[in-house]
Parts: sequence; structure tokens; C-alpha cells
Amino acid sequence: MKKVKRLSQKIEAVVFDWAGTTVDYGCLAPMNVFVEIFKEKGIVVTSEEVRGPMGMDKWDHIYELCQLDSVKGQWQEKYRKYPEKEDIDELYTRFEPILFSTLRSFAKPIEGAMDVVNILRKQGIKIGSTSGYTKEMLDIVAEEAEKFGYKPDARITSEKVGKGRPFPYMCYANAIQLDIDGMHKMIKVGDTLSDIKEGINAGMWSVGVILGSSLHGFSETEVKRLNQADLLASMEAARTKFYQAGAHFVIDSIKEVPELIEEINKLLQQNIFPHRYTTVRKDMKPWEASTIQ
Repeated sequence: MKKVKRLSQKIEAVVFDWAGTTVDYGCLAPMNVFVEIFKEKGIVVTSEEVRGPMGMDKWDHIYELCQLDSVKGQWQEKYRKYPEKEDIDELYTRFEPILFSTLRSFAKPIEGAMDVVNILRKQGIKIGSTSGYTKEMLDIVAEEAEKFGYKPDARITSEKVGKGRPFPYMCYANAIQLDIDGMHKMIKVGDTLSDIKEGINAGMWSVGVILGSSLHGFSETEVKRLNQADLLASMEAARTKFYQAGAHFVIDSIKEVPELIEEINKLLQQNIFPHRYTTVRKDMKPWEASTIQ
């Protein structure tokens, strides 16, 4: 009887987000613009409110902000109505040129990102990417990031697949382009809750990264100025939000990705796949405790 060759069970690709994960520490480029376009309309949105929908397509992001009670209340008081589609279109029309004028200044890889990518490439692991940016926006960021040596094997935006996060289609497109034969052999690493949901919906290992992330909400300079107690408290708050969104793992820094891959490979060798995995205690590192649902 002919033996059937068993397909290897190990991670073959990592799909990274861009701003806040591999480039633009703190995801500052889009955040500043969201605040500005609402300010021009006489509406105040806080940084925390802006960061809530971060990672979504930008029109969708503006739509979500316009559904906030605080925004609807201000809009009603100022314009005697709630924001409508034409208002969102107008905000987005203003959003694009401001963002385009600043994108090149926010494309530098986050510390440790290039080291991680180089380690993964040496291990034969492919590098994919998804983004909440449009293709035109991401083309600018990618061109600038490549000057620093960062060039993923795949670069997918929602225009290619029809829908952005939290839908899984950009991840599926990565799998096709990278020639991966199972979504469980891929890890999605991102800095927003929509990244986490995207990875989960795609059947991938979904990983949140804290430092540099939009969810953590601090610039690199601000992090260096925080005292240790405040930094740890803010990191734990972000960690909790990631896990509440369904993240399989949460890491402090992108530098931990290679170590995490080793641990996920051990799980895969035991036929433990993403949909069957949960952590015992959410404050533990992933390699400190695991179980099967």
C-alpha cells in the first residue's frame, strides 16, 4: 500500500500590518489626520476615540467615528442634523490629501522589525502584509519603507479583494500569492483590534503587538518618558483589549515574533490549530501556558 506523505505542520508565512506594527511607531500618521479633519468641521474627537476603529479602511473608519454619541451630539448641535453619507464623503475627501502630504514621514520601520524579517527569511518563512490604507497610500509607504530595507513578499489592500478588515479576504489573498496550503500555517500580526479580528476570521493565528501599536496609543518619545509603573499599566490595558478581541497571543514587542513562531510550531506538531487553542491565563506569555478548548 502506497504511503501518503503527511504535509508538514509549521508556520510558513507571517502577515504583518503596516502602520503601528512594522512602520510608524504609534500609528501617528492617520491618527493626526482624523483629528484634524473633524476639527476643521468644528467637531472634537479624542485620540482614544480615533484609535478605536484603527486598522479599518479609512472611509469606514470615518463612518465609525460619526456613529459615536459624542460626535453625533456635537454634529446635531452645530448642523442641526446627524452626520450623513455626504458628510462622511466630504470628510474622506479632505482626509486623503492631508494624509498623502505626510505619509513619507511615517514609513520608517519600527525598531526590531527589520531584524525579525531577516530572521524569518533565513528560516524560509514568507512575509505578507495587509493594511487599512488604500493601494495608492500604501504604495507611498512601501516605497519609502523599502529605502530602509523593508519589502514584504506580498502587499494586499482592500481594493484587490473588495472588502477590508475585519473581513478575512486580504489574508486569503496573501495565502494565494504566497502559495500557502493552509491558513493555520500563517500568523497575522497587528496593532489594532480589527487586525485581530481579520486574522481570526481568516483561520490564522492572530497576534497583537503592544509597543508601537495604535492600541497602546503612545509615540516612541512618550514611551521613553513614562515611568515604569505607568508603562506597565498601559501595556496591560492594551494586552487585555487584545485578548478580549480574541487574540491567540499578545506580545510586548515585534522582536518576540521568532520566539513565538517556535512555540506555535510545537502546537502545530500536536495538531493544535488556531480554532482549538486558548490561553489559560491572559496575563501569561503564550509559551507559559496553553490548553485546548
